[in-house]
Amino acid sequence: MVQTPVQFVSLSEFLQQPDTKPASEYIDGQIVQKPMPKADHSAIQGELTAAINAVLKSEKKGRTLPELRCVFTDRVIVPDIAVIPWAEVPRNENGKLAGELLASPHWMIEILSEGQSQTKVVRKIFHALEHGTQLGWLIDPVEDCVFCYTPDLRTVLYEQPQQRLPVPDFAQDFQLTVSQLIVWLYE
Repeated sequence: MVQTPVQFVSLSEFLQQPDTKPASEYIDGQIVQKPMPKADHSAIQGELTAAINAVLKSEKKGRTLPELRCVFTDRVIVPDIAVIPWAEVPRNENGKLAGELLASPHWMIEILSEGQSQTKVVRKIFHALEHGTQLGWLIDPVEDCVFCYTPDLRTVLYEQPQQRLPVPDFAQDFQLTVSQLIVWLYE
């Protein structure tokens, strides 16, 4: 098997490239394209985005932005869902949503896709936690569980149906159990 040599680019070179579908991220000098989501991933992403927004957006406490480009330190990541306090949502001078987040998201949610390396996703979450993210979720739709990561790099596995998932302080009005999340895969 012939392997293609890894090509390194600078952050500025990456930022000048056109967007890709699915999105590409810039990690450790390399361009990494995210996998194409399957039905389970898409269902959870759509339902969770709507559920969080239904609670946080109406009170202007926060907002979800799926597939938002986040540029911070030496990386560009595109979380499946970035949840951001209302005052920090990227906007132009007229108040209209615009641009990318020039910081790590306060709460990042990743949904493990078929064939995706869990280790690479966890590394991305850890990097964000080391640079300001308050909480990271890694949802595994195959195993019906959620791994939650905090800035002290503590990991807690949530897999019991009635376990309530943790949320950052600004999102305390949002409540979700493991079973409420997993049921979306059966609707």
